[in-house]
Amino acid sequence: MNKLRRLLASNARRGSFRAEGATLYIYDVIVASDDDAEWMGGVSAESIVKQIRASTGAITLRINSPGGDVFAARAVQAAMDAYDGEIVAYVDGYAASAASLIAVAADRCVMSPGAFLMIHKAWTIGVGNADDMLASAELLEKIDGTLAETYAEKAGGDPADFAEMMRAETWFTAAEALQAGLADEISAKPVKAETAWDLSAYAGAPESAAAPNAKAAADAAPEQACEESAQRARLHAVRMRHPSA
Repeated sequence: MNKLRRLLASNARRGSFRAEGATLYIYDVIVASDDDAEWMGGVSAESIVKQIRASTGAITLRINSPGGDVFAARAVQAAMDAYDGEIVAYVDGYAASAASLIAVAADRCVMSPGAFLMIHKAWTIGVGNADDMLASAELLEKIDGTLAETYAEKAGGDPADFAEMMRAETWFTAAEALQAGLADEISAKPVKAETAWDLSAYAGAPESAAAPNAKAAADAAPEQACEESAQRARLHAVRMRHPSA
């Protein structure tokens, strides 16, 4: 089973998104549109951006996400950059792949003890001939370059170093994220994340990041559900690798 399809199918409708005042809980896979969210589950960039634009004063983001659509995360990041007030992101569980972009885009990123932040090279589902595949590869390389620049801008480092860490699918503990400059603080107490994600699609997910029997559950997911998710994924909708959701 394609890793991306596995990630989408095995995590479909596991999570949730809600707003409690100025606190937004991004406890879900990140998808591009409301239509995608209705079809396959997840929280859309549209929903997150609407909540940000409707807010006043300081915003708190609580993140526990296996990742998702990189362009959706970029849309959320743009809304965060345009927001006048302070935005603080708390990584309660996982800020993997696309979700890591949202975490580092905040004015401050606070990691919970036991939380993970993961970065990796972008991937997608492609259809077409050799020319189409070459074009997709070229696009992915450009996206990887912009991702490395974003992480380096947050950390104050060299994009080439982050490109290598992305190539290795790097999972940062709270202490490692702080040392790398991707996090600004570690909270005093761990936060119990509400959703257990199936991260078996990722090659380097730490054992503590995998839900019990996650691989078995993913392999047992109906092939039809996977095919439907794949069909909904637009050719140009690039998913960041690990969560690849």
